Amino acid sequence: MASYKAPDFNERTAAARLAKDKALAKLRERPAVDPAQAAERQAARLAKEAAAQERARARRAEQEAQKAAKRDAAAAAAPVVKPKLSEDEARAARDAKYAARKSRKK
Repeated sequence: MASYKAPDFNERTAAARLAKDKALAKLRERPAVDPAQAAERQAARLAKEAAAQERARARRAEQEAQKAAKRDAAAAAAPVVKPKLSEDEARAARDAKYAARKSRKK
């Protein structure tokens, strides 16, 4: 039994050329694409892409509406921030609070 003989460079390039020629011959044998069918396929593809874009646009609009609703709910639930009192007003409020506590103890 003979041992395996690795093909040399020339044999490999010849085999590659033969395979390429076979593939090209097979491609040439195929019938040409009918222009009406090609136009129909392209129209179907464009319609499908437009529908997908519309669905994506609707999904984004819905997500934005949900985010806006969450922001509005968070803003409504946020505690009301009291305005900053001046030093004199803060001192008067503190004194009134202490006086009220003192009057309750008596």
